[in-house]
Amino acid sequence: MKRLDLIFSERELDAILSCLEKAEVPGYTVMKHATGRGPERIVTEDMEFTGLGANAHVIVFCEKEILAKVKEDIQSILSYYGGVAYVSEAISLW
Repeated sequence: MKRLDLIFSERELDAILSCLEKAEVPGYTVMKHATGRGPERIVTEDMEFTGLGANAHVIVFCEKEILAKVKEDIQSILSYYGGVAYVSEAISLW
């Protein structure tokens, strides 16, 4: 099993979730208003009233065949709007 972590601008959340649905992922977790420090050495924060600048973190656990379906669409969004995607091995404890 694989774990896919996506971190990107919250403005692109609907587009990312559409890609995941299209690829028929079995499920996902969405965490809004993610903050952190990237290579720019600046901690990202959203603007309190508008929400602009906020990031989202989406986690997907799936088989590698599903990743192949989602890769191109997600890569297109992240390369245009910015964001990162990481894939790692996941082992279920149960």
